[in-house]
Amino acid sequence: MSSNSIGKLLTLTTFGESHGEAIGGIIDGCPAGLEINFDAIQQELNRRKPGQSKIVTQRNEADEVQFLSGIFEGKTTGASIGFQIKNTHQRSSDYNHLKNSFRPSHADYTYQQKYGHRDYQGGGRSSARETANWIVAGAIAKQLIPSIKINAFTSSVGKIYINKPFQSLDFQKIESNIVRCPDQEKASEMIAEIESIKKQGDTIGGTITCVIQNVPIGLGEPIFNKLQAQLAHAMLSLNAVKGFEYGSGFCGTEMKGSEHNDLFNVDGTTKTNLSGGIQGGISNGMDLYFRVAFKPVATIMKTQESINSLGEVINLEGKGRHDPCVVPRAVPIVEALAALVLADFYLLNKITRV
Repeated sequence: MSSNSIGKLLTLTTFGESHGEAIGGIIDGCPAGLEINFDAIQQELNRRKPGQSKIVTQRNEADEVQFLSGIFEGKTTGASIGFQIKNTHQRSSDYNHLKNSFRPSHADYTYQQKYGHRDYQGGGRSSARETANWIVAGAIAKQLIPSIKINAFTSSVGKIYINKPFQSLDFQKIESNIVRCPDQEKASEMIAEIESIKKQGDTIGGTITCVIQNVPIGLGEPIFNKLQAQLAHAMLSLNAVKGFEYGSGFCGTEMKGSEHNDLFNVDGTTKTNLSGGIQGGISNGMDLYFRVAFKPVATIMKTQESINSLGEVINLEGKGRHDPCVVPRAVPIVEALAALVLADFYLLNKITRV
């Protein structure tokens, strides 16, 4: 299995399965001398880990990262940073019924057809357990670009949307509720909706909006390495993601050019920001913002018709511990991936401007 890496200068290569002994990765390209805040890394892992509230999976993992190389006396050495996160609370027997069965809308069937076999315990390599690795790398990337502020939040659950522009939201309130929505009234509605869906044995999707401030001008490369293209690549690599839009996104298709163009101020900023902070694939210094769409989690606690490895029609019902809505736990993952992309371009920009 290839394609286990992301990044060009600052790279992350990961390993591990959901129910294996451990997951982990190697971060390469991180400059020497960066003082690492280990507490900040653990805090990011705590935001993603299972079992943190009543509206997420109740798998109980400590998600404590152990660094194996590349850091000495609290600072990066310039060598590759190796790390691992032990899996401690697997319940593999919950998945025995899937040994010869394919769950609807999961990776079971495609993995089986591509590789000839698969790890059916928790989805193996296709499990969102993998994203804990991304959190570790993203937390280090955030420390590499401390002046850039990255805030992601739940902007919708099902048909419940925040109707306020992000400029009017208080990002300090994102962590004030378990759904990670800075609009307290909408947050209560979202939590109630997720609880209702969970009681029905079903799941629901939603969106995450990410706002990145203090982005310097010049991040991103023309043609095939545009800033928005790499952000889209990172976000669409996330489990359950079905869509990505930045700036005006799909709403821009309903506008005329005279309405959509961002006119310049004399200092080079723009009067509006429908470009979403990116023009020609390169950051323009304005706030960068995008939205990521997540489908409902595929595992539901209802009986569904499916097939098995013999091609027989079967009835299948989900078992185990699963998120009724993946969005709240995905908020820090979106931030981590954004940080990895931006830190990579930051390092690339330092080389190309020499």
